[in-house]
Amino acid sequence: MLIIGIAGGTGSGKTTVVKRIMEKLDKDEVVLLPLDSYYKDSSHVPPEKRQQINFDHPNAFDWDLLRSHIAMLKEGKSIEQPIYDYLTCTRQPETIHIEPKNVIIFEGIMSLYDKDIRDMMDLKIFVEADPDERLIRNIERDVVSRGRTYQAVMERYTRVLKPMHEQFIEPTKRYADLIVPQGGHNKVAIKILTMYVKKHVKD
Repeated sequence: MLIIGIAGGTGSGKTTVVKRIMEKLDKDEVVLLPLDSYYKDSSHVPPEKRQQINFDHPNAFDWDLLRSHIAMLKEGKSIEQPIYDYLTCTRQPETIHIEPKNVIIFEGIMSLYDKDIRDMMDLKIFVEADPDERLIRNIERDVVSRGRTYQAVMERYTRVLKPMHEQFIEPTKRYADLIVPQGGHNKVAIKILTMYVKKHVKD
């Protein structure tokens, strides 16, 4: 089994890198474990206060559950992955049944943050992009897909995303075995990554 951690800032191109790798593998060989599925349940918080939660801070994630799930997959055991509702900021009663596969990809902004989880990884990747590019992608995603105003996106970027990135995400780059600049546009890096994964699966 190959466990790959893919980290990087919001809008860095992590999802595209993951997609490109998974496209080259048989779907029976690989499974994706998104960090976003492991946000802590906020159903106990009054709805009007949930939007004040800092979802870009390590405290927003259920690290204990994550550690146990990755360890279980590594041991060849199945897990019940949580389903997180971003609109209500709550964990749903339903889960997604995940069977262990030859390749486990763990992807998210802080995938390389927790030492215990890093120690379970075989390959650690940090996807890097220019801050201006990440900001543009955030604006495009939040304004078009999430209905937020340009002003609201800029305010959140300045108040939350930028300082959290500098404090908690950027420092994890030093743990990476491979840094991928330009995200999903870096075809050479993705090709090398895919070749590495395929070789491991064959071996």
